[in-house]
Amino acid sequence: MPLPEIMVAPNGARLSRADHPAVPLTIAETVQEAELCFRAGATGLHAHLRDDMGGHILDVGLYRELLDEMARRVPAMAVQITTEAVGRYAPRDQCDLVLRLAPGAASVAVRELWRDPEETALADFYHRAAEGGTAIQHILYDAQDIALFMHLRQTGTVPPGSAQVLFVLGDYARQRRGRPAELDARLEALAPILPELDWAACAFGADETVCLRAARARGGKIRVGFENNVVNADGSIAASNAVRVAEVASP
Repeated sequence: MPLPEIMVAPNGARLSRADHPAVPLTIAETVQEAELCFRAGATGLHAHLRDDMGGHILDVGLYRELLDEMARRVPAMAVQITTEAVGRYAPRDQCDLVLRLAPGAASVAVRELWRDPEETALADFYHRAAEGGTAIQHILYDAQDIALFMHLRQTGTVPPGSAQVLFVLGDYARQRRGRPAELDARLEALAPILPELDWAACAFGADETVCLRAARARGGKIRVGFENNVVNADGSIAASNAVRVAEVASP
């Protein structure tokens, strides 16, 4: 499954209604939000799930329920699950979710999976996921992640050939806005293998729109939504994820 041109990330792992009243938390709310975002121009959903208390959860049964509902309500929209740890899950939990569920697409943060000291186990995960038809998107937060990703490819831990990556601009923990210049540095670092990459970018903070437009101008795909930012380019608070999608989908 190739990366969608515009993927929406409507909730993330940490946002609550205190951050924005329109953050979707339940499966029903997430599917409804995805449908509205699809109409606004999004072609893919980056899906996080929450438990009954609103906390981040990795659960095979709940993800199957979401995938079934998406197939019924928005069949033309691609769905990518997340394996994000958020301090709650170990690498084995994250890998197990993907291998048991065998979704069409999943995102993984290479820095999180690398906490497992057994590189052979990580290689087994990547190769079994590929054999199962799951397109893995590697989330790269900084130069160290890029170096690690290159190492994993060079050692064969990550299967050779085409690969999907997501460049994260800015920093959530430090509340640092993403900047287009960060993207140029990431692309330069991966220049030797860039033709083999299906790449996208997302950006934290109020400069999300300018960053994503820069990514599209450089030939990349984009991920937009409340997970990274709730502010429009003019500084106003977006009423919904669909509003954010519509802004970056327009020329």
